[in-house]
Amino acid sequence: MSHSTYPEAGRLRRIEGRHNSLVKELRQAFGHGELTSAGECAVEGFRIIEEAIRSGLKLRAVFFSESAQSRAARLLPQIGSHVETLLLPDKLFAGSVSSESPQGIAALVNVKRFTLPEILDHASNGPLLVIAGVQDPGNLGTILRSAEAFGAKGVLLGEGTVSAYNNKVIRASAGSAFRIPMAKVTLGDAITGMRERGFRLLAASSHKGVPLPQADLAGQTAIFIGNEGAGLDKKLLTQMDELIIIPHSDRVESLNAGIAASIVLYESTRQKAGSPADAKQER
Repeated sequence: MSHSTYPEAGRLRRIEGRHNSLVKELRQAFGHGELTSAGECAVEGFRIIEEAIRSGLKLRAVFFSESAQSRAARLLPQIGSHVETLLLPDKLFAGSVSSESPQGIAALVNVKRFTLPEILDHASNGPLLVIAGVQDPGNLGTILRSAEAFGAKGVLLGEGTVSAYNNKVIRASAGSAFRIPMAKVTLGDAITGMRERGFRLLAASSHKGVPLPQADLAGQTAIFIGNEGAGLDKKLLTQMDELIIIPHSDRVESLNAGIAASIVLYESTRQKAGSPADAKQER
């Protein structure tokens, strides 16, 4: 497709070599699944880049493969003129992204970063979600999506948890990773901070605990979600105020971490929504 077909294509700067500094940053960010030193994450796919734009995030650079050049016409008008827009040969593009079947568009996105105190102060009326060792990117993405859907005020990512900026996590979150306040924490520090601010610490358990419908989730709560296979560490379990169990058929040993978190978050939202009405009835 020629430049005259869509004038915006004239913005694309052709890059041929893998040693270009932006291409190297993209490749490294995808490879590590972490933020760059400048606080940027690598994302891939048309829809997720539009989600980043819709979420008000700043893009540093957008990369198109030659075979996807025609798609630039739709996206370029949404991108500020200060953003680098690069055109890469298909082979160079494929070698720089993490997907086995690349869509031909990727970007370096500057995400909002939060500290533990900022999130604790913001989450004063909860719920706060604490992830303690979830390792599957799809599970964490699902949890972040449900956290936003059900009004969680923030997510704390403890030791042993997959990076929230892994491309698979961001894709599974459908953009929620761009919007919900998150912080990487040491769980010991997080628990100390939550105790100081009066949070009740609750944990989803697959073996024992208060059945979810009877649990009190309406107050200032922090909900802990443990590793997919091992659950929460025993030392952490002893620090909880209450363990919660989700009733289910005994044919199934336990629920997927993403599903369990979503069900508990839904119940928390339902209880919070019901509180004013309950109070009126009591009066």
